[in-house]
Amino acid sequence: MTKKATRTILVVNDDGIDAPGIKVLIDAMKELGRVVVVAPDSPQSATGHAITIAKPLRLDRVHIYPDVEMYKCSGTPVDCVKLAVNKVFQGKKPDICVSGINHGLNHSINVIYSGTMSAAMEGAIESIPSVGFSYDDFSYDADFTKCVPFVKILVNQVLEHGLPLGTLLNVNFPNVEKIKGIKICRQANAKWAEEFDERKDPHNRNYYWLTGIFQLNDKGEDTDVWALNNDYVSVVPVQFDFTAHHAIPFLNNWKLDV
Repeated sequence: MTKKATRTILVVNDDGIDAPGIKVLIDAMKELGRVVVVAPDSPQSATGHAITIAKPLRLDRVHIYPDVEMYKCSGTPVDCVKLAVNKVFQGKKPDICVSGINHGLNHSINVIYSGTMSAAMEGAIESIPSVGFSYDDFSYDADFTKCVPFVKILVNQVLEHGLPLGTLLNVNFPNVEKIKGIKICRQANAKWAEEFDERKDPHNRNYYWLTGIFQLNDKGEDTDVWALNNDYVSVVPVQFDFTAHHAIPFLNNWKLDV
């Protein structure tokens, strides 16, 4: 039996089980192993690491693409991973969890809000080597084909070498005619300067639409934003341990005795 035949690949996303990006990812992963898909039954963008606790979850087998075991989940992207591990795989972990390909970038600060990356992060929490993929195109008919060779390269490397425990990869693709290559990067120091567009409904009540401008406060040439702006695929290793280790000595100098 070949190594490929024994691999199991969990595919998840946040754009929904029928999104074009997940079809491209499924097709690419079918060449590398047995694919199992657990994805939301509707778009779940910007849900972050939310989980469902106040209502029941549903997990239904669907038949969308041939020769692929697929389930749609009524919950969030993180719910999808939790149900995959506990109910679909019944505790036996897949060899890798891949999330995406997301419509729109998840570079810099966006990693915090991203359902795509939170699904991959949940995989890492379960000690599954995990990767999130995002592409700089929000359109439904986005052409993901230029991403595929790089997806395969990165997934093959993760399958071969694994990842450090507690680490996952945040991969973003530029929307350019020719991608120059892959850059290992750090997360850029950037944020959204947010505003709320205030409007009136027919009953004269206020309602709000979130808007904002992306502010880059980082001139480094080793960041994900720089790589994408210069036609490279950005690869940022991220972790779910949020401890600011560098701040511990600072806090230890505080007078905290009662």
